[in-house]
Amino acid sequence: MVKFFNQEEEAQIIAAIRAAELATSGEIRVHVEVGARKPALEVATRIFQELEMENTQDRNAVLILLAVDRREFAILGDVGINKVVPEDFWATERDLMQQHFKRGEFATGIELVIQQIGEKLKTYFPYQTDDVNELPDEISYNKSK
Repeated sequence: MVKFFNQEEEAQIIAAIRAAELATSGEIRVHVEVGARKPALEVATRIFQELEMENTQDRNAVLILLAVDRREFAILGDVGINKVVPEDFWATERDLMQQHFKRGEFATGIELVIQQIGEKLKTYFPYQTDDVNELPDEISYNKSK
């Protein structure tokens, strides 16, 4: 398994996921794909299903996918999110990630985007006292075939 982030960067991203999920019932995952042959959004759609992210109760999961070799990324929200948020909901996150990625600040870009996603999602999916963490917070790696 190829690692893209070092141990400190992984801890930084996981901490951001955990903090964001304290504000929302939404679920956030980060996946790093090395060797993808297809565009990032197509890979993200497949990974979303493989990670069973569509199984959250409110269909409010978000996948941030890095296709390292292709130098692409995708942010994919489940149908529960996409039916209630404005059409340009993901544009700000995309732009923020691009700014940081151009400077080689991958972990920081992802951390900041996760924070913003958590803030935005709490409007539509506020944290509930009986909320259960439905998906792992760890970064997943490489599922290319």
